[in-house]
Amino acid sequence: MKKIFLILVASSFIISCDNLDSLNVNVKDPSDVPGEALFTSAQKALVDQMVNTNVNNNIFRLINQHWTEVTYTDESNYDLTTRTIPEQHWQFLYKDVLKDLDQGAINIENAPELPTDNPLVKQNKLAIIEVLNVYTYSILVETFGDVPYSEALDINIKKPKYDDGLTIYKDLISRLNTAISNLDDSAGSFDQSDRMYFGDVSKWIKFANTLKLKMGLVIADIPTETALATATVSSAAPFVFASNADSAKMTYLTATPNTNPLYVDLVASGRSDFVPANTLVDFMNSQNDPRRARYFDDNMDDPSTPDVEYIGGDNGLENSFPNLTHITSTIQVPDYPGAILDYSEAEFLLAEAAERSMYGTPANAEAHYNAGITASILDWGGSVAEAATYLARTDVAYTTATGTWRQKIGIQSWVALYNNGFEGWTSWRRLDFPTLIAPPDAVSGIPVRYTYPIIEQTLNAASYQNASTAIGGDAVETKLFWDIF
Repeated sequence: MKKIFLILVASSFIISCDNLDSLNVNVKDPSDVPGEALFTSAQKALVDQMVNTNVNNNIFRLINQHWTEVTYTDESNYDLTTRTIPEQHWQFLYKDVLKDLDQGAINIENAPELPTDNPLVKQNKLAIIEVLNVYTYSILVETFGDVPYSEALDINIKKPKYDDGLTIYKDLISRLNTAISNLDDSAGSFDQSDRMYFGDVSKWIKFANTLKLKMGLVIADIPTETALATATVSSAAPFVFASNADSAKMTYLTATPNTNPLYVDLVASGRSDFVPANTLVDFMNSQNDPRRARYFDDNMDDPSTPDVEYIGGDNGLENSFPNLTHITSTIQVPDYPGAILDYSEAEFLLAEAAERSMYGTPANAEAHYNAGITASILDWGGSVAEAATYLARTDVAYTTATGTWRQKIGIQSWVALYNNGFEGWTSWRRLDFPTLIAPPDAVSGIPVRYTYPIIEQTLNAASYQNASTAIGGDAVETKLFWDIF
């Protein structure tokens, strides 16, 4: 999409034969592109990276054991280096998202204003850009740990230092608080340039507060940050998503290059590389989960198992695509929305906040837990009656399901985050449920972080080494600062 915008801008310039100086104007310079166009480009690049399943870029669904591979199983066995997966994730977020957001904010700030312009519109645009900045940096910190931050976007610094992950995270919370205070829903913002909320500032306020709620809970287990975590959660919780209509979902189109990346990866590629993993399918079978008919296609054709509707692939092993349950065709259409944060997750976060007595009390946790499960079922096309039947099961009901609140919330959050691989991975790392077992041919334990890009070891060696030492070693098993248990 970025190229499209740049071409459109370039085509708007008419070079006069009488003015040869105009030939020296770089019409493809991002500083000449409208800030709104750069925002749209960055927003799409961000969501594309978070929702795609291209094994060169994003393997969170495989780490979570929601999906597994059929023939080429390197990524299901946690090989992150053969395809330089961390480098792709890193570059997309820094280069295609953060840099465009940064330049977009500069261009919007410097754009000429008419006397009739409402200054609150510009204020809202800049605040929304800041919210996406915070979101993007939080993903980088939650993926790698210490990362370039204070020097990250300075083009004059070729070898930026890596800042301490907790220090970054705390600064992001402060920045998010400021951005929220600058959002004014009495005015508009990006309108059609915003492919998630179409300029609806009230929705952005809810998104920012839901992000803030999550960030507060990410640091909740750090003994020294209890006060900050509590203040962050309690101030955000009353203003988070209140229905599925609030969820942050990118609106894709039916034509290339603006289709959902899942369509590109699963359909346009002409490949059949993935099936649902038995880790997820077996669990959902055990609970007769009504979402199975929405998560999966009942199209396996194995005559040896005529009474089994859903059979997942063996995680990390080669699998027979024709004889297994397939990924639902629902998410494979070109314009299927791409979600990065949704209402169901917000309710599970509120249930956790209640159990921690950060917002409400443990007595309130059950209602939020039930709301999270119900929201997920409804969002996938199920009914209130199906949700009620599912919640009535003794192995699902909050008061009778097995385990601690971490286990109950963690498992159901993991199921609900089936189509949001990164958030599912983060939920699993924070709450340590469900219990996942590495496949027999895994090259490592189940990753709790990405390793740093290999190119950083070459081009930014000193900063890389300092960061690697600071976090306890550049390994996928190295727990990050917030992953206490």
